[in-house]
Amino acid sequence: MNQAKTVLLLGVLSALFLGLGYLFGGVTGLIVAFGFSLLMNAWAYWFSDKLALRMAGAHQVAPEQEPHLHRMVEEVAGMAGLPKPKVYIVQNDAPNAFATGRNPKHSAVAVTTGIMRILNEDELKGVLAHELGHIKNRDILISAIVATIASAIMFIAFMARWSLFFGGFGRSRNQYANMIGLAAMIAIAILAPIGAMVIRAAISRQREYGADEAGARISGRPLALASALRKLQMSVQTRPMRVSESTAHMYTVSPLRSDFMGSLFSTHPPTDERIARLERMAERAGVWG
Repeated sequence: MNQAKTVLLLGVLSALFLGLGYLFGGVTGLIVAFGFSLLMNAWAYWFSDKLALRMAGAHQVAPEQEPHLHRMVEEVAGMAGLPKPKVYIVQNDAPNAFATGRNPKHSAVAVTTGIMRILNEDELKGVLAHELGHIKNRDILISAIVATIASAIMFIAFMARWSLFFGGFGRSRNQYANMIGLAAMIAIAILAPIGAMVIRAAISRQREYGADEAGARISGRPLALASALRKLQMSVQTRPMRVSESTAHMYTVSPLRSDFMGSLFSTHPPTDERIARLERMAERAGVWG
């Protein structure tokens, strides 16, 4: 179901891009915008892992430095059928974690010092399984594709606003029709990027549900992951992390506080709903630990 919703939302986003591109720039404008965004996001796909780790202040640790953490990562990676990712630690009291990398062979998992203090072993394994679920589901690749299309939409809308500003529309002799057309174009140029952001956030939320499900199946302990999410969410309310909004989507739970309006653009589903889904998984599977 999560995969189907992702495909549907990606289809809507693609249709929005194609329609907007043809409306404002024709086939040429559409190709230019997509090519520009493709180059920009191809660079991000290949190098965003290093940038994300650097922005988080993460440092790689060797097995002799953190043997217990390395053992857990290796165990969970084996359960997931994945190569062991590189292991990083972020010196931060706020408990959280994230995974990055363009594919399973080039991946990394990072945990904060805070998460290692407040979670027990089963809970931390659940979080690691969630992050490896992102890697197994190729969510980094999906995010790059979504970012490419969303960036192209924003680029087209930006160019359209400039064209409107310099009188690129309104060639009809009917002034009333010109005014209606101009108003419609302005509305589309403003609302299309907002729509792209909303759809992009919705896809990200579906990927989080998918990683929860994958993590629960990998670890075999959905309630341990649910317990971890509950602890992480409680901590975010009292100790939110100072991170860039461009990297907030990577973390197990959103490190940023969100109000009602912000929830529309939130990259993470409500934690209560994530916990409820995991509890239903446990009930269906007859798992109570």
